[in-house]
Amino acid sequence: MLQNRILSAILFAACVHAQPARPPLPPPQSVPKPGPVTDAPYAPTPILPGGVVVPLYPAGSSFLKADKVREAEVYNMSQAVPGRINSIVNIHNPSIEFHPVDRSLNTGAVLILAAGGGHNTLNVGGESADFVPFFYNYGVNTVILRNRLRRDGYNPQVDAVNDALQAIRLVRAYAKEWNLDPNKIGIMGFSAGAELSAPSAVLFEEFDKKNNDPSDALAGISSRPDYVGIIYPGPSPFAKSRTAPAIPKNAPPAFIACAGSGDRVHTIWAIEYYSAMLAVSLPNIEMHLYGNGRHPGDALSDGSRMTGGLTDRSNMPMGTWQLRFIDWFRDLGFLQKPGVETKAAKDLAVYVNRPAR
Repeated sequence: MLQNRILSAILFAACVHAQPARPPLPPPQSVPKPGPVTDAPYAPTPILPGGVVVPLYPAGSSFLKADKVREAEVYNMSQAVPGRINSIVNIHNPSIEFHPVDRSLNTGAVLILAAGGGHNTLNVGGESADFVPFFYNYGVNTVILRNRLRRDGYNPQVDAVNDALQAIRLVRAYAKEWNLDPNKIGIMGFSAGAELSAPSAVLFEEFDKKNNDPSDALAGISSRPDYVGIIYPGPSPFAKSRTAPAIPKNAPPAFIACAGSGDRVHTIWAIEYYSAMLAVSLPNIEMHLYGNGRHPGDALSDGSRMTGGLTDRSNMPMGTWQLRFIDWFRDLGFLQKPGVETKAAKDLAVYVNRPAR
């Protein structure tokens, strides 16, 4: 009997050793790469498949640095997920990347996504690209904004805010071609990106006046957003360290979300924006401050880092802020079919026509 067992073991081992080696795994496919450097202004390439990329400014624009505009962007790729772009730097020819939804789903609404990164990187993975399929399910078209950064020699309060406002009017200029409702164009910013979305809600009139030359192909097209998202924001124009601008009577509704005491400084900036709008009784300003949470990138007690964007955040309620945004967005009528006047527009019309107190 022992001999039979020994013989069986030998035969099994022989069979195992006789098995052919598995073929090596193939390399990842369709990994995005920056466009090549040429004698022309750098041509940005899509971050996600199917993206339509349009530079914000024409070649030779005074907004651009002529000595830098040919330089290629630099991608920081995920080490664990092949093909995933975590962040981008060296952005000298800023652009928008449009992602449509199917006609059967299309609400006509479009959301411009302004990623954070402390003006040092543009974190397009978690705070832009991940939102494209999320909003697709609700019939909301998306646009990924690649704006210029402080680390590359630009002023966030001037150059990056100009990029955001230019993006809004560029999207509005292509509304017909892209099957968009020109009255449902908004921008959502995260952290440093919220330092673009918040100013866009109050500085659009000034921007349009400065950029109304007949030689400008977008002259006469409004840069006013129809709604804004301000998510764990950096300082807004209403921060105590700044001189607050006048609030336009037709400033758009805003959705604000932050982690509360766990992200104290960003919560203070969120409250400053909310308080400024509340002081003038602007309609449809909604804010969610969560009792548990930290700012994306902050170190946690277990040595890991807090994540942002759409991530679950270990079952924290803050991990569902995007669903609260959808509740707000639906309530204001942005998820109706294109061409239907939104509740947001109706409420604002009543507010604008109200006699001054």
